[in-house]
Amino acid sequence: MAKKLVIVESPAKTKAIGKYLGNDYKVVSSKGHVRDLSTKGKFGLGVDIENGFKPDYINLKDKKKLIEDLKKEVSKSNFVYLATDPDREGEAISWHLYDTLGLKDSSYDRIVFNEITKKAVNDSLKHARKIDQNLVNSQETRRILDRIIGFRLSKLMQSKTSGKSAGRVQSVALKLIVDREREIEAFQSEEYWTVHAIFPDFKADLFQYNHKKIELKKELDANEVLDRLSNTFKIDDVEKKTKTKNSRPPFTTSTLQQASSSTLSMTSRKTMMIAQKLYEGIELEDETVGLITYMRTDSTRLSNDFIQDTFRYIESEYGKDYVGFVKKEKKTENVQDAHEAIRPTSITRTPDSVKAFLSHDEYKLYKLIYNRALASLMAPAKLNHTTAILDNNNYQFKATGQVVIFDGYLKVYKDFESTKEDILPPLDQYQSNILVAKEITKEQHFTQPPARYTEASLVKAMEEEGIGRPSTYSPTMENIKNRGYVTMVDKKFVPTEVGIEVTDKLQEYFNNIINLEYTSNMETDLDKIAEGKAVWNKILEKFYRDFEPSLQEAFEKMEKKEAEKTGEDCPECGSPLVIRKGRFGEFVACSNYPKCKYIKSEPREEKEICDCPNCDGKIIEKKSRRGKIFYGCNHYPQCKTAYWDKPLGQFCPECGKMLVQKNKKIKCSECQYEK
Repeated sequence: MAKKLVIVESPAKTKAIGKYLGNDYKVVSSKGHVRDLSTKGKFGLGVDIENGFKPDYINLKDKKKLIEDLKKEVSKSNFVYLATDPDREGEAISWHLYDTLGLKDSSYDRIVFNEITKKAVNDSLKHARKIDQNLVNSQETRRILDRIIGFRLSKLMQSKTSGKSAGRVQSVALKLIVDREREIEAFQSEEYWTVHAIFPDFKADLFQYNHKKIELKKELDANEVLDRLSNTFKIDDVEKKTKTKNSRPPFTTSTLQQASSSTLSMTSRKTMMIAQKLYEGIELEDETVGLITYMRTDSTRLSNDFIQDTFRYIESEYGKDYVGFVKKEKKTENVQDAHEAIRPTSITRTPDSVKAFLSHDEYKLYKLIYNRALASLMAPAKLNHTTAILDNNNYQFKATGQVVIFDGYLKVYKDFESTKEDILPPLDQYQSNILVAKEITKEQHFTQPPARYTEASLVKAMEEEGIGRPSTYSPTMENIKNRGYVTMVDKKFVPTEVGIEVTDKLQEYFNNIINLEYTSNMETDLDKIAEGKAVWNKILEKFYRDFEPSLQEAFEKMEKKEAEKTGEDCPECGSPLVIRKGRFGEFVACSNYPKCKYIKSEPREEKEICDCPNCDGKIIEKKSRRGKIFYGCNHYPQCKTAYWDKPLGQFCPECGKMLVQKNKKIKCSECQYEK
């Protein structure tokens, strides 16, 4: 009997979703994208620029068998549900599946769910729809933009600089890092001094003279103040206020990455990998369930069902006084609000109740997400705040203190957000109105330059400037690291010489495109396409009119960086030898190329692995032409013994051939034996 077919992106989702839907459905996975732009046509872009930017798609080579299997499943089914992720990229993947599998409008629907729970999955069937072509057009426009800029600028950088690549979002993020470094280099530190009065139970700081702000630039200024002060202070004013401290909204992708970096010391990449697993499904004692909602979002909105469930939970667990309210968040520019904030799928599934089924890092991240969502709906904390003004010969000192009188949301979030308590004595009860300081001290300081970006602060800056989308923050940072454009020092981004060189060259010729405003405006244009308020290829035409002339000028006028000389001369023509870059790293060659094609072969230290089983030679580590490591005999070509996996110098008990290690598995290089 034909079943209804459901196609999701990730294999990890299939088990849980299949269980929720029952025997009438079969759930399979596309394992992500099934096709991509080809490298045909002008500049190898896979885009027909002269014909309305028409894209040319090809099936991914490694998905050939999978596509064939999916087509067979479609032919055996009476209806197909495309259930890829609930964002623009997921919509585009559904469209590619629709086209590649030859689906008909009458026999397919698109369904989306923000969480992998039985209720959400089954509810999605009630709201089935067709593919939203506007969302697809927006995502495909982004893909074409990134292909054009990536291919064309990367080729320019490779031919003119030491850089390997450039990109629409990547290069702007790198510019933020380079600009910050130059601010630090240009910063001139200034000296200043502070004066403090030390009392038995508290400290007060000088902040005014004759009730006007005072600044002490030099030690001489501080000494003059000290000379005019006595140890006796008059209580000038004591002000007490009850202040409330509101909880923060639940996590978006950006704020999750920031909080995870600062409180858990996790990189953005690691955070998103763990969040993906928590979303796709964790095997608990009696079920497989997604623990959190979809982790790529820029919305702080929560569903009404979750809000009401959480209010009931708070009242039951902590009392009525701890029940908070739904905070209205101001919708900022470029926020799509397509689905909810990142939250637990069930407020009753506490971190401790699932701890046994999670790794240490999964537990830490789930606890952070759970507690943030719970805290966002709890009552504000209340604090008694006291400010005392003390006068000494017309110099005013300030002392502050605060005490938490109701912990509110801090009941569950104090591990992630500390509130300092400084208790001041009851100064307004002093009958004499006079206090005597134990000592009065001075302290030297120097103004500090702006801090280098951490992963958390760079994500925050990218979000505030409207650069990229939630799904791009982590890969953007990985790209600039992997390209050698930055190094990490004390978990902070420091641009390399290559990173600075690439940024400067791009700004010289492309400052009209590689800048914050243009990149942010492009995100707005992509949003308009998604809303059906702009035509996708018109946006591309406008971009290309700005981009191509700048590119042509750069190819013609940008000076090529001179290759670094080694100090040696070519043995064949006498020209200087220089260091060049190839697909597999640096090499030394003649500067007179292409007239002279001499390449210096560097003697390579042989790393012996074991004895060769077929001669008296040694098996050593080698590299193929494509840079892949393999293991072969050092008596080659006389002996052609070679292995792709690392030989152990031990032999198979069944066939006598060499045992090799692949990952953590030990197996025979010839037969099926595994140890």
